[in-house]
Amino acid sequence: MSETNLVPAGTVTILCAGDEPPAVFATPEEALAALTGGPAALHTGDVLLRDDGAPTGPAVRRCRHLRELADGCTLVSARTAAELPGRPLHDLGVHRLPDLTGPERIFQLGGRPGPLRSLDTTPNNLPVQLTGFVGRGTETAELERRLAGGQLVTLAGTGGSGKTRLAAQVAAAGAGRWPGGVWWVELDTEPAEVAELVAATLGVPVEPHVGAVRSVVTHLRDRRVLLCLDNCEQALDAVADLAVELLRSCPEVALLATSREPVGVPGETVWRVPPLAVEEAVALFAERAGAVRPLFTVDSSSAAAVRSVCTRLDGIPLAVELAAAWLGTLTPHQIDAGLDDRFALLTRGPRGVPARQQTLAASIAWSHDQLDDEDRAVFRRLAVFAGGFTLDAAGGPAALGRLVDKSLVLAENGRYRMLETIREYAAARLAEAGETDVERDRHLDHFLALAEAAEPDLDRDKDAWRARMEPERDNLRAALEWGLAQEDPTRGRRLAAAVAWLWNLRGRGHEGLAYLKRAVARCPDERSTLQARLLTGMGLVADTTAPFDLEAARLGLEIATELGEASLRARCLALTALGHLYTDFDAAWDVALEAEKAAGADGFARDSALMLRGIILHARDRHGEAEPLLAEAAEGLLRRGDRGLASTVLSTRSAIALASADLPRARELAEHAVEVAAPLGDFHRVNTTLCRLALVHCLAGEVDAGFRVMEPFLRLVETAGDVFVPGMAGVMGELHRRRGSFEEAERWFAREAIPGTYMASQGLAERGAVLRALGRTSEAEEVLATAVELTRRWGLRSALADALDQQGYLAEPERAAELHHEALTLRLDHGLRLGVLDSLDALTTLLARTGRPADAVRVFVSATRARAELGFPRRPAEQPELEITTEEEPMSLDDVVAFVRRTRGARGRPSSGWGSLTPTELEVVKLAAEGSTNPEIGAKLFMSRGTVKTHLAHVYAKLGIANRTELATVAAAHLT
Repeated sequence: MSETNLVPAGTVTILCAGDEPPAVFATPEEALAALTGGPAALHTGDVLLRDDGAPTGPAVRRCRHLRELADGCTLVSARTAAELPGRPLHDLGVHRLPDLTGPERIFQLGGRPGPLRSLDTTPNNLPVQLTGFVGRGTETAELERRLAGGQLVTLAGTGGSGKTRLAAQVAAAGAGRWPGGVWWVELDTEPAEVAELVAATLGVPVEPHVGAVRSVVTHLRDRRVLLCLDNCEQALDAVADLAVELLRSCPEVALLATSREPVGVPGETVWRVPPLAVEEAVALFAERAGAVRPLFTVDSSSAAAVRSVCTRLDGIPLAVELAAAWLGTLTPHQIDAGLDDRFALLTRGPRGVPARQQTLAASIAWSHDQLDDEDRAVFRRLAVFAGGFTLDAAGGPAALGRLVDKSLVLAENGRYRMLETIREYAAARLAEAGETDVERDRHLDHFLALAEAAEPDLDRDKDAWRARMEPERDNLRAALEWGLAQEDPTRGRRLAAAVAWLWNLRGRGHEGLAYLKRAVARCPDERSTLQARLLTGMGLVADTTAPFDLEAARLGLEIATELGEASLRARCLALTALGHLYTDFDAAWDVALEAEKAAGADGFARDSALMLRGIILHARDRHGEAEPLLAEAAEGLLRRGDRGLASTVLSTRSAIALASADLPRARELAEHAVEVAAPLGDFHRVNTTLCRLALVHCLAGEVDAGFRVMEPFLRLVETAGDVFVPGMAGVMGELHRRRGSFEEAERWFAREAIPGTYMASQGLAERGAVLRALGRTSEAEEVLATAVELTRRWGLRSALADALDQQGYLAEPERAAELHHEALTLRLDHGLRLGVLDSLDALTTLLARTGRPADAVRVFVSATRARAELGFPRRPAEQPELEITTEEEPMSLDDVVAFVRRTRGARGRPSSGWGSLTPTELEVVKLAAEGSTNPEIGAKLFMSRGTVKTHLAHVYAKLGIANRTELATVAAAHLT
């Protein structure tokens, strides 16, 4: 075979026109003069010329890719456009081309500009390549064809054989076939995290009860997507599990995998990546050589040596690149000579290992042997790092820079890493040197120091802390495993305590709890500050993983109190209060108050306690008292980057704004909550905020928008069944109710109630409403009776008013009037302005039922205008049938409320009897009838003893009784 020379032609303009081969010209104007029409592209750059005069190199490939985008027009690259100042050029913006190099600003010469079919038109996260892709044209076309039919195609081959670059090029070349996107996932991770990493790449929240695999499958079920999984050999079992589920359930998803060996699942097409053809390998060598020796030429003096190197390296891309990297210090002949003995040493490698793998090992060994003793020591010590490392962790720039130059270490956006094959080689050298334990100890010490030095950021800027610690996740895992396994586990335990917050990110709570439990279990009887910190960390992680588990916080509180650790004690109190929130408002309030008092300078404990008190007040519809507490808590939480709790606070404040019928404010706060929670990637935090935003859309009449907000994780719910996301079932129920899908709405509302918590009453009034709409009256009455009993018990005024209204729709007119007016009074007394609109609708119906159609129309017209002004339309199925004949000007909301209340007296209640009691008086009566003393009633209702006494005096007067004994008799008749 004749040798091909590659001679630099300098900087020229390349013209790719129609189906003609590329041509080069000295200037862009000369290229345009040769243009005869048809789709064409011009680009300026450095090229190499083959023996036959054909241009080649990165610039030529760039021009060809640009030509592929030209649909009947002439496209010009930015570099060429700069040399055509007088030409009419249309700026088409910045685009990525299928060669995966950096984005390019593209211009169109004349004509009417149109859209380009660039890589950006398909959603993707394909990596930007800093070097060009050489050869593989036949393989790329064939793989595109195979992938078009879906299923799984695995590019199999030894490390360094070019699997990754080939896969990326195939994905880019066929990107237009995948409207759902082309998504690239690098599996430099633990096997157990494959599905989690895929979920994070796709932006799919992982529901812990379902797991990441089902979450991903559900998300992709009806999407046409190409999913690329790189480096599968590190986690074959996990990849196989995910692939099987995707192949079974997602008919339009194609998988493109790279691995040293097949994944091994049914339906897999295994494509063995061949070596580069000699000419392609020579072209690759020449291009990479140009980066270390500008104007390098494959000519008569070097061609034989370059071909020999490429042939002896079996055309394996990584080996060729490693050899080319030495051109900074060696000639091609010296490189060729340097390979002799190294190959000889490995020609008798272990049986069953492919020759290409032996050849790659030889190239790595040869590169390693060229290092001096100091650089070799750095090289092998880098093997202990998992997932990459920083310059500081590696020990400084000098030796590391030399390793980067030799392509033994990759530099990526300020971090460094070894290819896994090279890292394994380095690990073997480390073991041979007997330094593994020493270096793993050093690795542990480094990351322990890093974690402990970063801890102050937890109290002032958690975003900065996350940015610092999250890239080191794999290193922290490795350090924890080593530290917790030592005879003296102190360093491992300290590290576990220092990084507890790491496990609140991206659904890693269960993994974090496992590490923390191991750390605690290593010294189970220890009563130290470290043990208290570990237990506190468990409580923090349990917030989103096991919210009802108080044991760790309780034990941490006990030890912190014993040791006088004020900050830890305050945090454990706040976590304990959080655990009580769903089951005991009073206990949560008392513990939160204690935490707030104990917090001192601990901002997290203080703001957590403020948040909890604000949430309790909100739940009890004391919004005027709740809002300042929540606003103060939000300020501190957002300032420190406590995104999880801050998003909860913002969602709660959005709920308060909804209750007061302030739609713009409710929308603003809900959107802010979603924005704050999103970076956490946590299923519960993110989806709780999405529920709030969906509800805002729903109540504003934007039902389709509400469904769109819920859709991403509704798929997970369909697969998982019972999933606990506070408010989710209620939002879905209300969305279906607004669509008139009452059967579906009833099923969702039935799921909202969580027995044993205050949420046992949630959704009951709404469920009663849809049961009533379905004509299932007896069921509705039963559900609503339960709703009234539970909401009175928990002091949930808004939910109580909703239940009373629904009971009123089922009651006789006199009883209905009592119920509707009691609901209205509850709403007015607690600023529930949105609920007042529902009261007016209920009273409109009542007025029509009792023969007062004119008044019903007046109320209806006025309420309709109020709804329009506030932005809260009625549910379509709840428009009353009235003949609107009045021409009177609609009353304001306050005026129409005053109008309907005049029908029941100045306060809208009878002046005496049971129906005259206010909601607060009813709560006092209930507690008194249960045997609570005045001080006990005051503590539970947050009022003084004198206030309790005054309320009882009013009750006695209204009911015509004299003492508690008579009160108990009357209460028994009305409360049972």
